[in-house]
Amino acid sequence: MDILTFMLDFILHIDRYIEGFVQTYGVWVYALLFLIIFVETGLVVMPFLPGDSLLFVVGAMCGVGLMDYGLSVALLWVAAVAGNQTNYTIGRFFGPKVFAWEDSRFFNRRAFDQAHAFYERYGGITLVAARFMPFVRTFAPFVAGVAQMTRRKFTFFDVTGGALWVGGIVSAGYFFGNIPWVKGNLEKIIWALILIPSALAVFGSWKASRNSATP
Repeated sequence: MDILTFMLDFILHIDRYIEGFVQTYGVWVYALLFLIIFVETGLVVMPFLPGDSLLFVVGAMCGVGLMDYGLSVALLWVAAVAGNQTNYTIGRFFGPKVFAWEDSRFFNRRAFDQAHAFYERYGGITLVAARFMPFVRTFAPFVAGVAQMTRRKFTFFDVTGGALWVGGIVSAGYFFGNIPWVKGNLEKIIWALILIPSALAVFGSWKASRNSATP
């Protein structure tokens, strides 16, 4: 429970942790942030790490001169793209091995082909939108790999989505993160960054499953 308590406190008060790390270790903060973003986007078992809130706080730190804006955006964009590429590669490697047989109790070839067709047709939009949805962004590249989405198409939307996500949220933190009202309500804003996109993802999934169940 102590680990869970620490993780929740880290996510909700990430501004204090990052500021303390900057003051103690200086430029090493860039390595830490790169690692967090890479792992959060690159390992399907680590979706609980902070993403949106971390980027927002980084922008706010840049706004007061504690970190470099250009370096932060570039480095975290590379981490986000590399993380997604790793996640996609894992899905692409293990998917065919797990689902090697044609039809069985565990696998339906038709469903697999439909997933592949969906990602070829709509996967790009899904990948870009997923960047702004906690948990979903960790699973989307893995599913794209399992569904055998082509690497070229995946990479284009990975790079584009990563730039919009990192650049957009870091910039929002840079311009708005140090406004007194925002600083005073940062914990509520972090909850909103977690809950609102997650609720939209759950609703979208429910609606899609309902539509698919309708004859």
